[in-house]
Amino acid sequence: MIERRPFEKLGGARYDWLNTKHHFSFADYFDPQRMSWGALRVWNDDEIAPETGFPPHPHADMEIITYVRQGAITHQDSLGNKGRTEAGDVQVMSAGTGIRHSEYNFEPETTKIFQIWIQPTSRGEKPRWGAKPFPKHDRSGRFITLASGMDTDGDALPIRADARVLGATLNTGETAEYRLADGRRAYLVSALGAVEVNGVPLAARDGAAIQDERVVRITAVEDAEIVLVDVT
Repeated sequence: MIERRPFEKLGGARYDWLNTKHHFSFADYFDPQRMSWGALRVWNDDEIAPETGFPPHPHADMEIITYVRQGAITHQDSLGNKGRTEAGDVQVMSAGTGIRHSEYNFEPETTKIFQIWIQPTSRGEKPRWGAKPFPKHDRSGRFITLASGMDTDGDALPIRADARVLGATLNTGETAEYRLADGRRAYLVSALGAVEVNGVPLAARDGAAIQDERVVRITAVEDAEIVLVDVT
C-alpha cells in the first residue's frame, strides 16, 4: 500500500521569515488521520529566509534529524555545540532529558530543510548532537543510511530509535530499490524531481506513506534527490 500525500494539500503556515509545510499534525495544523506514521512523528518542509531562523527553544525525548536541501543551517545548543550543516548533509539531535537549541540561516539565500522527528526507544537519556557530511556521489543511484538506531549501520549518525533515515540521488531514468522487513513501514519524499514509487507517481516534495510493500522501487522521472525513513 502506497498513499500519496500531495505537497499542495499538506498543512502548514507562512510567516515573514518561514514558509513551512507539515506532512503530519504539527503546531496549529491538526489532522487526526495524520498524527504520525509509526514512530515517525514529524516531517516538516521548511524554507527559512536569509538572516533569520528558529530562536532558542527546548525539546525533550525526541530524535530530531535535519536534512539540508539548499543553503545551510547553523546550530547552537545548551550543551555548547555549534555547527553549520550544508546542503546534502545531515545533523541529528537526541533531545533526551532536555536541550535548548537554535537553528539559524546566516546565508544570503533561502535555506530549505526537512525537519524529521522520530520517537525514541528510550527516555531520559543524556542529550547529544552530531552532524556529518554525506557526499552526493556516494549515494548516486543507491540508498545510503544517513542516520540510524541500528548497530549494523556504523557509518550513519546514531539515533536512539528503531529507525533509519536514508538518502539517494537518481539521474533521470535510474531506479533504486529498498527492501522493507516484515512489520516495518516507510515514508518517502523526493526533495527534488518527480519519481515513481512502485508505479505511483510523485511530484517533488509529495509524501508517500508506504506499508505492506516488501520492495520499494523508486524510478526517477527527472533527476531526483530522495529521502526515506524506515520505521516500525
